[in-house]
Amino acid sequence: MRDIHQVLMRPLITEKSTALREAANQYVFQVAPDANKIEIKQAVEQLFRVKVAKVRTLNIEGKRKRLGRFAGRRPDWKKAVVTLRQGQKIEFFEGA
Repeated sequence: MRDIHQVLMRPLITEKSTALREAANQYVFQVAPDANKIEIKQAVEQLFRVKVAKVRTLNIEGKRKRLGRFAGRRPDWKKAVVTLRQGQKIEFFEGA
């Protein structure tokens, strides 16, 4: 098994993720592209000491960008939406 810091790369704090956190007790993270739902669940439970009810993952395709005549691409990445059990919350996000 990998280190939890290799699975969870960073939390995503956006307007949409803040609304999900307040309405449905869901937290959003950028995760390693090859991480699976079981690894993500174990990493969140170990790092934040909470109980996870469900994990959903999305593969995000990088946007195509250009600078003058040079075209390029941003990298692909993976996002995980983690739903916690009733009554659980992650204190790390409460200040954001």
